Amino acid sequence: MRKGGQPAFGHTLKTFEGWPFDEDCTCTPDNMAKAGFIHTPSDNSPDVAMCFFCLKELEGWEPEDDPEKEHKSHSPSCHFIALKKKVEELTVEEIFKLQLEKHIFEVEKSCNEGITKFKEAANVKRTEIIKSAMGEE
Repeated sequence: MRKGGQPAFGHTLKTFEGWPFDEDCTCTPDNMAKAGFIHTPSDNSPDVAMCFFCLKELEGWEPEDDPEKEHKSHSPSCHFIALKKKVEELTVEEIFKLQLEKHIFEVEKSCNEGITKFKEAANVKRTEIIKSAMGEE
């Protein structure tokens, strides 16, 4: 429960205002939120949803798509999906463990992006040095 007696699930579900799929579909706002998604629409993509934990974004939803199956299929290493629990059933300990895993994921992602940028810059410099050494300008 969060401050004021609201479960965390309620806040996730609230992001689905304007979600293009209704109660006659499998990917209803309720099912999307239970699978860990928040609604992150853009002007061009009204059906973008992102996992609050692994940050995987999915779009192009079809009415018969099962949010949990889609989440597992596109992000099999998501720790939230691995728990196999609804957001509202998470214990405090599980929430803390998820937060720790999320921070580790974010740091690893940031480091990998930094390494990629460094390698790209090093390749550009290497090419410049080789051209300079060969007298090419």
